[in-house]
Amino acid sequence: MRLMLTLACTVLAGCSALAQDSGKLKPMEVKPELAELGKRMFYDTRLSGDTTLSCSSCHQPDKAFTDGEALSAAYTGAAHFRNSPTLANVGYRAAWFHDGRLGTNLNDVSREMITETYMMNMDMRIMQERMKQDPVYVEMFKKAGMSEPSNGGARNALQAFMKTIVSRKAPIDEGTLSDSAKRGQDVFNGKGGCVACHSGTRYTDDATHNTGVPNNPDIWSDPERHSTFVTYAKFMGVENYMNLRQDMGAWVRTRIAGTERSFLTPTLRELTWTAPYMHNGTMATLEDVVDFYNAGGGDDPLKDARLKPLDLSADEKADLVAFLQSLSGETFDTDEYVWRADDYGYELIENWRETKN
Repeated sequence: MRLMLTLACTVLAGCSALAQDSGKLKPMEVKPELAELGKRMFYDTRLSGDTTLSCSSCHQPDKAFTDGEALSAAYTGAAHFRNSPTLANVGYRAAWFHDGRLGTNLNDVSREMITETYMMNMDMRIMQERMKQDPVYVEMFKKAGMSEPSNGGARNALQAFMKTIVSRKAPIDEGTLSDSAKRGQDVFNGKGGCVACHSGTRYTDDATHNTGVPNNPDIWSDPERHSTFVTYAKFMGVENYMNLRQDMGAWVRTRIAGTERSFLTPTLRELTWTAPYMHNGTMATLEDVVDFYNAGGGDDPLKDARLKPLDLSADEKADLVAFLQSLSGETFDTDEYVWRADDYGYELIENWRETKN
């Protein structure tokens, strides 16, 4: 983004703020037994109504807990109108979803994902009963300090597991930047002004901005995606939702004129794993993203006024991409983050109406 250096100083309350804090993220404290329970649940399709989806269906560990799709899948008979955001470092956030509409805690995020009709469409009372019939869950709940499987305990477990998903061993943290990445860091902090919005150890200001990202027409040309969009917009109180052909973004939360089509600044951590980019997957590569901001962003009357053409040279753009790549660390496709055991089956209980749990 072309956020002029002097303006970036003003926005960030002093030029010293432009020296990017690239310190390592510290692991969050969680109860190990609770996180382990949450890990098993994260990969369990029985948490969805028709047992076809798990949390990992859209948040895959080998893609930094995204799904590699421009627009994500959804519950049977539906499809999503946005891109799956990474869960890397999700425990440090204060607001969730691209529009920031949920800003309480990860427990509530878990509930939203499980119960929303176009997500996993699960009645949590049924989920609880399913877990009570699984001896592995019964034992894991006891180890985590709970008497039996419960909805509250399940949400706390998912929250605990997500808090363990923390970036590690990125070149930026290990002090192993290439010469190109070092030059790119100078562009990032200087001529590019990217640091004005992508600041802090997670490289986000956790604020919403309109950068002129174009709409993805697939949202409205695909009946299943359009149906999901209508469901969401109606629930969020968006007027004229049947005829609407734009994603209102953070406006659904703020209801303030001028915030239409603004979205939370995404973290730049783990970018090499999370293509395609933007809230609607309209940019396939990091080079596409850099070209977009080099041109001054997109065409939108509400676009942030600070966005101007950057006039970066080909070498500067390549160096900037190298720096962005240095913000990604080790894969999450490891035993620490993946439930490897094939233990989700359980025998059906005969005469279950007369059998106590």
